[in-house]
Amino acid sequence: MGMLDEFKEFAVKGNAVDLAVGVIIGGAFGKIVDSIVGDLIMPLVGAMIGSLDFSNLFFVLGKNPQNLTALADIKKAGIPVFAYGSFLTILVNFILLAFIIFMMVKQINRLRPKVEEAPASTEPPPTPEDVVLLREIRDSLRK
Repeated sequence: MGMLDEFKEFAVKGNAVDLAVGVIIGGAFGKIVDSIVGDLIMPLVGAMIGSLDFSNLFFVLGKNPQNLTALADIKKAGIPVFAYGSFLTILVNFILLAFIIFMMVKQINRLRPKVEEAPASTEPPPTPEDVVLLREIRDSLRK
C-alpha cells in the first residue's frame, strides 16, 4: 500500500472528517462569540465602568517622554507597556465561550436517551441442573 493510498484511507475515515467539520464549525462559532463579546457585552461593561475601548487600557512601564496616549503609538515607540485591555476582552471571550459550550454539552447530555443499567441482584444466579445432579452424585458416593 503506497503512501497515497494510506493518505486516502486516513482522509476519508469518519474521525478525520468529523474533526475537520468540528474545526470549521468551531471557527465559525468563535466568530459568533467574538461578535457577542465585542458588539454586545463589552459595550455594556464599558458603559458601566466608563470606558468603551478595552483594547486601549494599559499602564506605561517605561519612560514616555513624548507623552503618547495611544497604545499603538507607545508600542511603536518601543516603550514597555502593560496592556491589560486586550487581555480582559480575550478573557471575557473565553469565559463566555466556555460557558456556552458547557450549556450545549449539558443540553446534549439531557437530550440523549438514558441507558438504564440493570440493577445488580444480590442473589447468585441459579445453579445449572447438571451441576446440581453432579453434586447429588458426589454426596451419595461419600455416604
